[in-house]
Amino acid sequence: MALRPSRPPRFDVGVALAGLAGGLLLWGFGLGVRPGDDPTVLFDGRGPLLVPLAVIAGCELLRRTAPRTALAVGTLALAADVMTQGSIATIVMYTDLMYAAVVYGTSATARRLPWITGMFTIAATLVPYAVWRVPEALLLGLVVGAVTFTPASTGLIVRNHRDAAEAARLRAEQTALLAEMDRVQAVTAERSRMARELHDMVANHLSAIAIHSTAALSLDDPGTSKEALGVIRENSVQGLSEMRRLIGILRDGEDDREPAATPTLDGLGTLVEGARANGLDVTLDATYSDVPTPVELAAYRIVQESLTNALKHAAPGRVTVCLRRPADALDIRVTSPHGGRDAPRAPGSGAGLVGMRERAALLDGTFEAGPQNGPEGKLWEVRATLPVTDVVRGDTC
Repeated sequence: MALRPSRPPRFDVGVALAGLAGGLLLWGFGLGVRPGDDPTVLFDGRGPLLVPLAVIAGCELLRRTAPRTALAVGTLALAADVMTQGSIATIVMYTDLMYAAVVYGTSATARRLPWITGMFTIAATLVPYAVWRVPEALLLGLVVGAVTFTPASTGLIVRNHRDAAEAARLRAEQTALLAEMDRVQAVTAERSRMARELHDMVANHLSAIAIHSTAALSLDDPGTSKEALGVIRENSVQGLSEMRRLIGILRDGEDDREPAATPTLDGLGTLVEGARANGLDVTLDATYSDVPTPVELAAYRIVQESLTNALKHAAPGRVTVCLRRPADALDIRVTSPHGGRDAPRAPGSGAGLVGMRERAALLDGTFEAGPQNGPEGKLWEVRATLPVTDVVRGDTC
């Protein structure tokens, strides 16, 4: 229920003044509901009409701020009006008080008033007829129903429609809020995905460029510098091509652009050859069967980023890439020498490890990276296990 105003709204003041003015106008013309000689009139004359009229007009000021109090006082005023010649304005204002009590009152009041007035109307119809046994006695029930039950029922209908509209508005706001939250989450997830793609596609080439350019600047050997410049050019061209592909994906309205092929595990050989060209001693040992496309892409990117990290940080020695398909998962293991390194190295931000961990988590897999002690000395090991749907038995790395 809406919060009630502390002061009578302007509309209620207008209703009270209009009802009072109408009652005074009828009083001025001497128009009443009953003649002075009616048996129910206990207070004859025009003066007694003004008391219930003024009281019920004052109750109209409370129709929204205190609806139940206004109805209770208004009922007493109506009872007093019955003992006089009566005023149409008093009866009309009472019906408005009954309507307002249902619309603006509590939920309990809104539920009970239509039942109470309905029972009262039935009693006012049957009891007089049972006592007097004349058809005209039924008119009393009709009048009581028009004054009490009809406005109460109308108020209940209006209140139900108002509550339904409010509930629909709240549902619409909740739906809009949920849609906005979904949009924000979708944008965040897409930004994270594109950040991983950008890092994995470009960081490898930029790392090779940084390392070879540092070597070319550090060594005063024309042959070595020329070889380093060749590697730099090759990686810059490949990095530029990858960047253009990513920009093409991000652009809108590029429906005529041919979609770029998604990296697959069949491209690991080319990836390893590129790492060897950049100076790594890489051994590839991959034995696997068909795997789902998301797992294949994640595995390729994890191997790619592992080789990039080895190029930037590994000590001289052999780098091993091993892929196996044990049970219902694809097992990936990349090891590289770990320890002191005198060769130039490129700075790292840790985003590569974060991206690999995110790729594994998105597929409900596991990811570990850190130093290990092996037979050949201290190694840096990257290990990931990516679940697949079907089951094919095999060895582990």
